[in-house]
Amino acid sequence: MSTPREELLKTAIYTGPHKVNSGSDNSNFVPTRSFLNLKKAFLKLKESKGKIIHVLGAPGTGKSTNIYQALKKTGLKTYEVSSTLPSIDTSPSQVFKILIADLKMNTGSETKKEAYLKLKEYDVVLFADKFHDQHFIQEDIIGFSLWTRNNTFWPLIFYLICIKEYIQFHNEFKKMNLVFQTAWRLQLRGKKYDIFTDLGWLSRILVKVLAYLFCVVEISYSRAETINIIKSHLKDINQKKIDDALHKFGCRPRLILEYLELP
Repeated sequence: MSTPREELLKTAIYTGPHKVNSGSDNSNFVPTRSFLNLKKAFLKLKESKGKIIHVLGAPGTGKSTNIYQALKKTGLKTYEVSSTLPSIDTSPSQVFKILIADLKMNTGSETKKEAYLKLKEYDVVLFADKFHDQHFIQEDIIGFSLWTRNNTFWPLIFYLICIKEYIQFHNEFKKMNLVFQTAWRLQLRGKKYDIFTDLGWLSRILVKVLAYLFCVVEISYSRAETINIIKSHLKDINQKKIDDALHKFGCRPRLILEYLELP
C-alpha cells in the first residue's frame, strides 16, 4: 500500500509531453506578444548587471517554454539553479541551507560569498523548472513548487530569509542578473492556486506591488494566439474541440494540449 508521500509524488511526476524542462525540449514554438516582451527584457541584460526579472503566468501558459526560448534567441550565458529538497516537510531555513550547499558544490566554492562572486560571470542566474519542478526530472527529489504547494505559509518565511540574504550580500548580488519563473502555489480545499494569477483582485494587487519593485513580464495569450499554438502541435484538430477546450481551460495552451491528446 502506497504511503501519502508516494501518492503525492505519483501525481506530481506526470507532466505530459508539453511541459518544458530545458531548452532542448523546446522544439515546437510559436512566438507571441508575451514572448517578444520577454525577449526584449532579456536583451537588456547583455549590457547590465543587478537586474531582477520576474516571469509570471497562470499554470499552463508555458512560462518555462518562453523563458528557455528567449534565452536561446538572445544567447545569454545562463546558470540555472536546481533544488534537491529531500522532503515536503523541510523547514524554510533548511530549504535555504540546501540551496546554498548545492550552489557551493556546483560552483566549486568554499563559501557562499565565493559562490555569489562566481555567478557574476554569467549573464543570467535562472530560477526556473530545475528549481521549481525538479520532481518532474528526478523522482526522489522534491521541487520548490511541490514544497510551496504543501506548505501554505512557510514560503513566506523562506522569502524573508532570501530578502535578508540579498540585503546582507547586496554588493555581490548587484553584480549578477536574476530571472525568476515566479509562482507561489497553494493547495486549498483540494484545489491548486497560484497567488499571482488565480486569486482575482488580490492577485492583481500583488502583481502591481511586484512590478513596482522589479521588472515583471507576464505570459498570457489572446484567443487567436492560443489557437495558433494548439494548431502548431495538432495539425488536423477539429475547431469545435478547440473551442470546447478554450471554454474549459481558458487561454492556457499546455493544459489544452494535454486535454485534447487524452485517449
